[in-house]
Amino acid sequence: MFNARAWNIAMRTAHIAAMGVLLGGHAFDVPREKLYVSLGLTIATGVALAMLEAGASLIWFHQGRGVITLVKLGLLCAVPWCWDDRFAILLVVVTIASVGAHMPARFRYYSLVYKRVLRCHGGPGDAELAAETHMQEDEDA
Repeated sequence: MFNARAWNIAMRTAHIAAMGVLLGGHAFDVPREKLYVSLGLTIATGVALAMLEAGASLIWFHQGRGVITLVKLGLLCAVPWCWDDRFAILLVVVTIASVGAHMPARFRYYSLVYKRVLRCHGGPGDAELAAETHMQEDEDA
């Protein structure tokens, strides 16, 4: 049976594939009707990833990583209504995704509600966040 990590990898792979087809389809002016399935799959796998990442806690939704994901999903959902700007929107989504995935943990785990970094205690990025926290403490000393 699949564990949480396997589901995350499976959904992330499906999400990247769907987004790749969607972006390429818009780049090469594939007819709208043929792109709706990729758009739907991109949104659905993005929502599934959000649920997997959030787990049982709602903290993820107000951390930087959750806010970034919600912004990306919002932009994807806007594509059908902003069809003339779809390619630019998708490029913005890819840019946000790349920056969000590679920004320091102190930003990814920063809570907009609590106004501080909230550690995930063993989840992705926890070791990086602990190292950043120790480096910051050393600089402050």
